[in-house]
Amino acid sequence: MKILIVEDEPDLAQDIAEYLSGEHYLCETAASYDQAAEKLELYHYDCILLDLMLPGGNGLQLLELLKRQNKQEGVIIISAKNALEDKVKGLQIGADDYLAKPFHHAELAARIHSVIRRKQFDNSNTIEQNEITVDLLAKTVKVKTQEIILTKKEFDLLLFFIGNKNRVISKSALAEHLSGDIADMFDNYDFIYAHVKNLKKKLLAAGCASYLKTIYGTGYKWEI
Repeated sequence: MKILIVEDEPDLAQDIAEYLSGEHYLCETAASYDQAAEKLELYHYDCILLDLMLPGGNGLQLLELLKRQNKQEGVIIISAKNALEDKVKGLQIGADDYLAKPFHHAELAARIHSVIRRKQFDNSNTIEQNEITVDLLAKTVKVKTQEIILTKKEFDLLLFFIGNKNRVISKSALAEHLSGDIADMFDNYDFIYAHVKNLKKKLLAAGCASYLKTIYGTGYKWEI
């Protein structure tokens, strides 16, 4: 799961990124309106943490930009400005939640989990697709009654495929999801092939149907 932290206080942005990385999120940061707008134009995220006061613009303008681009990322406003009108306006424009500074790491993590669960998985902590059961809190996967052990990247890939079922996903989109903006630096996508191959092998070995299809020359599809 990939998070964009839009925050102009470098110490706070780093603190949030370090904590969320320990919670198995892939984190990127943007310290200004222009940096954030560029990242939102080029990449996709599972959740955006958005400060309202930014150099070169403000968070509400970024929310409006997301709306114009018809993007579906979850957005949590994190701001020291606790004025009711800012909260109401942000939620009206399209934010999913609002968290006033200062806040506890655990509360932020819970809000992020809730937003992603609501956006992608119908507000459930457990995903069931035929013989597959995924526990989002415990981060476990079962095929029928057998638990399979996945690496972090394999688990993230499985969630990404399930959340985008019946859609063709390009290798570049998968690379971006797993590696963030450094994906542009890779000469090839061999690492994607390796992760997908291992995930597919583990699922099939546990008795799972062959949902993960290779679309030659394009990418992959989780076909249900």
